[in-house]
Amino acid sequence: MSPHTPSPSATERIVHDEKAQLDFSRSMSYGDYLQLDAILSAQHPRSPDHNEMLFIVQHQTSELWMKLMLHELRAAVAHVAADDLSTAFKMLARVSKIMEQLVHAWDVLATMTPPEYSAIRPFLASSSGFQSYQYRCIEFSLGNKNAAMLKPHEHRPDLLELVLGAYQAPSLYDEALKLLARRGLEVPANQLQRDWTQPYAATPAVEQAWLTVYRDPKRYWDLYQLGEELTDLEDAFRLWRFRHVTTVERVIGFKRGTGGTGGVSYLRKMLDVVLFPEIWTLRTNL
Repeated sequence: MSPHTPSPSATERIVHDEKAQLDFSRSMSYGDYLQLDAILSAQHPRSPDHNEMLFIVQHQTSELWMKLMLHELRAAVAHVAADDLSTAFKMLARVSKIMEQLVHAWDVLATMTPPEYSAIRPFLASSSGFQSYQYRCIEFSLGNKNAAMLKPHEHRPDLLELVLGAYQAPSLYDEALKLLARRGLEVPANQLQRDWTQPYAATPAVEQAWLTVYRDPKRYWDLYQLGEELTDLEDAFRLWRFRHVTTVERVIGFKRGTGGTGGVSYLRKMLDVVLFPEIWTLRTNL
């Protein structure tokens, strides 16, 4: 045994010397607090293939990260609406970091080879990430409104109510524009009082409002920071989408997705969606 390797009795002494709590018969343990029994018993592979566990855990953990993302995003929108930008910035930064985490999660799924995926695909039936209600709430909250995407949730009134809430509410960008107007910047009235269920359409007037901010960051420092937080957020979202496309292409090629879409072709079209258009176009005119 190496002289640097503690003997079992020595390691036991360390635990006792540190006075670690070891008896949880009358108190809440780590597993109790996190409800690990429920979480770790929620993986039910439908195929006999070893690799299906990877597929399930990848998507379940992504849904957990999306739950946190929505928690932060909804609060950030509320704080922007309340002119509390310092609090909103912390939340938006966290959302961007969650998206970075989800980008790296695709690296793990990319270890699944095409034959391995083909072995489990028949057992997935028509289930698809395309149907994730949390992802849809995220997209709606970021402004990518699409009435067609309400349909996949109509069979679950409880989920449809949640998705409708995000669909009908002003997006993060809508609230940002209302804030610009409250600060005295010229934002067209039709952008401030519009049908929130419709996709946002860029206008030169809104770009001009943002240009005013970016040309005088000292005067509009918190609005300038808001613009950069939005930039960070969309940058991270684009990377998340792009890594999704490349992983799907690597694993299934150009086969149609289990949800009925064209798979890679559909995902590539989604890459062209711009959430905060004037934040990007203003840079050419600075």
